[in-house]
Amino acid sequence: MEIGIDSFAGGHTGDIHVRDNELIIDRLMEQIQLADKVGLDVFGIGEHHRREFLDSANHMLLSAAARITKNIRLTSAVTVLSAADPVRVFQNFATLDLLSKGRAEIVAGRGSFTEAFPLFGIDQREYSEVFQEKLNLLLQIRDNVRVNWRGNYRPSLIEQEIYPRPVQEKFPIWRGAGGSPQSFQMAGLQGLPLMIAIIGGETRRFAPLVELYRKAYNSTKNSISEMKVGIHSFGYVAENRQKAIDEFFPGYKRMFDRIGKERGWGGVTMDRFLFQNGPNGAYLVGDVEEIANKIVAHSMSLGGLSRFQFQIENELLTHEQIMNSIEMIGLEVKPRVLEILNDN
Repeated sequence: MEIGIDSFAGGHTGDIHVRDNELIIDRLMEQIQLADKVGLDVFGIGEHHRREFLDSANHMLLSAAARITKNIRLTSAVTVLSAADPVRVFQNFATLDLLSKGRAEIVAGRGSFTEAFPLFGIDQREYSEVFQEKLNLLLQIRDNVRVNWRGNYRPSLIEQEIYPRPVQEKFPIWRGAGGSPQSFQMAGLQGLPLMIAIIGGETRRFAPLVELYRKAYNSTKNSISEMKVGIHSFGYVAENRQKAIDEFFPGYKRMFDRIGKERGWGGVTMDRFLFQNGPNGAYLVGDVEEIANKIVAHSMSLGGLSRFQFQIENELLTHEQIMNSIEMIGLEVKPRVLEILNDN
């Protein structure tokens, strides 16, 4: 199993009282560099178009990271494909693949926020249709240098050659999914690895959807090596469980209380958080042994995981706390997960 970190390049952190975007980006690069140093497998950067996140051009951030890392894979988490031109997305990430010497990936998704749709002139009522058409085009570009394509949401391509080409012969494109059965089924039918964003509830409730994905995948002639399932969830590791909760919860509450006001949710309570962080809950906030065992339990509940991505940062964690957690995940959690899996 691969273990990694996801970041949204958060614009507010616990030890920055005045918004300092340059410092935030510098610290993000330090976090990616550390993740590489401690042996983590992948680092993902999201895409948002909101004040509190600096990840709207995630391929640029990943390209900067490519030059200061050696082994870690670099991926979007996600690319909001509905609001982008697939030709440009492919060119950007093919260039990243060249810069990183074959370590780039894309997670293509629709995103959980809606700001990108009015920003780029996309009719949100056509949310699903736009995404599927653009994903189809992105895959066609990946698999063919010369493209002939017609669709409803972009000008046609006639005998058009698209460059540059990436280092990797079959550039990795994962399909990001939340809870829509259609997304899981289509990922399988298109032979794509699946990355699930689980931001609440119990992880095991996704088992029927993962089974739907695997059944759809097995109905195709695609290589079984690409039938992968990954999870993105909130997580944070400290020296003991209580310390982890005490450090993580205040910033988590602040962020979700604000987002909740926008979306009409109720406020975050400690009781609700502890349920989400319980034995079957999606969150992984605790000490090394607890979190390693919980990753393995999540994997077993979904029939086996290929990748787990921690979403660590929140509005009140300091840079030092995030760095400490990344170090513990790389040096202690990952080896322990692999040890437990080998014993089983």
